[in-house]
Amino acid sequence: MTANDRLQSLADRLRPSAQPPSARLRSGPERANVRVLAVIAVIAALVAGGYLWLARPRPDPAPSTADAAATEVSAAAPSPGPSPGAVPAGATNPASVVVHVLGKVKHPGVVTLPSGSRVEEAIKAAGGVRPGAGTGTLNLARKLVDGEQIPVGVRLPSPAPGTPPPGQPPPGSAAPGTPVDLNTATAEQLDQLPGVGPVLAQRIVDYRTQHGGFRSVDQLQDVDGIGARRFADLKPMVRV
Repeated sequence: MTANDRLQSLADRLRPSAQPPSARLRSGPERANVRVLAVIAVIAALVAGGYLWLARPRPDPAPSTADAAATEVSAAAPSPGPSPGAVPAGATNPASVVVHVLGKVKHPGVVTLPSGSRVEEAIKAAGGVRPGAGTGTLNLARKLVDGEQIPVGVRLPSPAPGTPPPGQPPPGSAAPGTPVDLNTATAEQLDQLPGVGPVLAQRIVDYRTQHGGFRSVDQLQDVDGIGARRFADLKPMVRV
């Protein structure tokens, strides 16, 4: 082998087998860009997965036992009643009385008057007494009782046993402030007078039966058991 051949062989061994430096310099940045893109893709996939997880449809939570019990109690609770003092529809106005005036008046019928009105006012509301007629023994100063009849110049049929006569409240329920008629009151009504018990009330009824009724309030003193003091207490509360 000549000297030139040996020099050529040595040069071939010293020449690098890899790519030239310019090629290696070009390959470095491309690999870095690929890694960055891969990282970005992974992050984007994670963000998309999290969004889909949060946006997934969720079923409504079942009501708790306490809420269900509260709902049942609210549904079963009765509706509130009317407030105290409220007047129900159709209730009668307590500030008035309604009476039936019949007989010898110009306009017989039902009239409505303020509470506390007298018999005389009821007759005037019915047009007054007809010419030539009179009121007889009717007590014109007596206070009216709601629902009563006022016969003017006529005599009504005798009531059936146990039925209160016209112008008198039911037995045992005399209107406050209304004088008790000694000739029509029952023993139960007389028993409500101050100082009059069942025994004395029966004596008053017996006296009325035996003497054909009371002609004046003063005759009440003739009943056994009624002295001057008791009579003074009873006189403004009774009438004939």
